[in-house]
Amino acid sequence: MASYGLYTHIASNRRRSVALLIGLFLLVYVMVFAGALIAEVLLRVDAPLAYYLRAAWADLVRVLPYATVGTLIWIAIAYKFHQAMIDAVTGAQAVTRRDQPRLYNLLENLCISRGITMPTLKVMESPALNAFATGLNEKQYAVTVTSGLMAALNDQEIEAVLAHELTHIRNGDVRMMVIAVIIAGAVGFFAELVFRLLFSSSWNFGGGSRSSSSSDSDRKGGGAGPAIVIALALIALAWLMSVMIRLALSRSRELLADAGSVELTKNPDSMIWALRKIENRGELPGATSAVMEMCVDNPREGFADLFATHPSVDSRVHALVQYAGGHDPGPLALPEPEAPADANEAQDEDAAPDTDEGPPETPPCPWGRRPAPTDADAPGGPPPKASPWGALTKPFGRRGR
Repeated sequence: MASYGLYTHIASNRRRSVALLIGLFLLVYVMVFAGALIAEVLLRVDAPLAYYLRAAWADLVRVLPYATVGTLIWIAIAYKFHQAMIDAVTGAQAVTRRDQPRLYNLLENLCISRGITMPTLKVMESPALNAFATGLNEKQYAVTVTSGLMAALNDQEIEAVLAHELTHIRNGDVRMMVIAVIIAGAVGFFAELVFRLLFSSSWNFGGGSRSSSSSDSDRKGGGAGPAIVIALALIALAWLMSVMIRLALSRSRELLADAGSVELTKNPDSMIWALRKIENRGELPGATSAVMEMCVDNPREGFADLFATHPSVDSRVHALVQYAGGHDPGPLALPEPEAPADANEAQDEDAAPDTDEGPPETPPCPWGRRPAPTDADAPGGPPPKASPWGALTKPFGRRGR
């Protein structure tokens, strides 16, 4: 079943990506029709509803090529510059092995173990505990980690988070999320354009040169009000569909990414501890909702939880405990940063074994820390009690008879 869940999800995401692109064009056409409907009402306020619908449809047919080209340009701009836009919002900077050897080596080892092309590694200066992956193809894929996450998590937990993001890349979740953000941006742009046209216009549906029409013409027409209602309903429907598309990406993708992390690291406890440490500490200041939806955790509370794109940390931990055999430590309280004046105490704490911070650290080398060599470990046993060279008359020790 694990193989079915992970690999079928990859193929399903590819089909969904194509469907999302098709849906983007359809939503844009709906927005254009709604805009044309409002424009026809602005041009003539005394016509029946059927007239407005026919005129708006004719306008849509005429501008269909332009709307299609405009949508393609929008997609091309997003394809080329979406990473730069995200970096501008988050302030993330690309790092190399020399800049962040610890983080770089962890990500490189994971990529080598699975034969995955290593994505660009970026670090965002933020006290928040979070990470996210972006990109549409192998040349664009990037994994961004906050400095707060690096400070609060140990190597095994960071490795689990990086494996989580690599699974999103491998499963195609990142590509699909970027396309969904493009759709939401396009729909939001056209919706704002139509609303500005409607509410910022100097036209008055009840006044102006058209408002002096007689009651007879009002009775013959009277379609302006219903036409405006239909247009606004279509705009609201398009916006709601863009939101539902993002929700339709399914919360299960996070559960599958958690499972993929365990598959890569063979350590469910590290993923559980990482989630518990990140829990309710992942809000990125200044980040848009589109960026937060790509993060490891997107905390939501109250009514906003109805539109959450991530399952709760409790449900994710429960799944790892139930299906991967992990152990849940419960909600964790991170220690407060110490004052820099107590440098000696901080060094002593670093040297002491830490039993509360998470799973035990992997030893720095295969043999762990070796004790300092003693005289008994020297080849040939311990030397004489006198000085090592005092009783010797030759450079190589005493000669035999």
